[in-house]
Amino acid sequence: MSMLEELNTIVESAGLPVETGVFSKAAPDAYVVITPISEHFGLFSDDGPGMSIEEARLSLFSQKNYIQKKDLLARMLLTAGFTVSERRYIGYEADTGYHHYSIDLAKEREET
Repeated sequence: MSMLEELNTIVESAGLPVETGVFSKAAPDAYVVITPISEHFGLFSDDGPGMSIEEARLSLFSQKNYIQKKDLLARMLLTAGFTVSERRYIGYEADTGYHHYSIDLAKEREET
C-alpha cells in the first residue's frame, strides 16, 4: 500500500473527508487535504538505497473546535508507524471561517 493510500485510510477512519492536493468538493465542517512533500532514498549500501522515505503534510480544516480531531489523527498516525515531525496551528482563515492546523509526517520503508 502506498503512503497516500495509507493516509487516506487513516483520515477516513477518523471520520474526516480527505483529498490530495486540494479539496474539490463542497467543503464540510471539517476535512483534510494531503500534500505530498518529498520522496528520497536513505541508508545507501552496496551502491543502492536501503530505505525509501516519504514525507507529507496533512492540513486539517475545521469550522469548529479542531483539537479532538488533530489529537486523534496524531495518535492514529503514530500507531500506524508514521513519524510526526511537526504539528502547527496555521491560523484562522476569516474569509472561509476555517481553522487550519497542519501535521507534517514521514514514513520509512525498506527497499528490497
